[in-house]
Amino acid sequence: MTEVCQRKDWVSDHRSYAVAWGLPTAGLIIGAFLSAPIKVSIWSVALVWMGVACLLNARRCGRRHCYLTGPFFLLMAVVVVLYGFDVIWLGDKGFLWLAVTVVIGGYGLLWKLPEYLWGKYVNRET
Repeated sequence: MTEVCQRKDWVSDHRSYAVAWGLPTAGLIIGAFLSAPIKVSIWSVALVWMGVACLLNARRCGRRHCYLTGPFFLLMAVVVVLYGFDVIWLGDKGFLWLAVTVVIGGYGLLWKLPEYLWGKYVNRET
């Protein structure tokens, strides 16, 4: 099963990975240096893009972390918009806290840790 999953996995294919997560990650990094309205636009689009890519990849191959990071990135896109439009207040360093949360939450806690503990792919045969 793992071999079939790996062939379908966009994370394991460098080109798919670059389109699904590399481009929006570059947008997040570039957006960090831009004014707040532009940052909100770029970050929200990038996070939705990555969230949808994760959910599609979870459905496509069962990649474990995608079940977690997909909803997380979509939720973070909502938080970015709410903060950007002053609906919620995260302090003067709100964008910094959002960036730290995306990096630590998306990469460390929701990607690396679950796959370390339970493996890369969800067994959907049971």
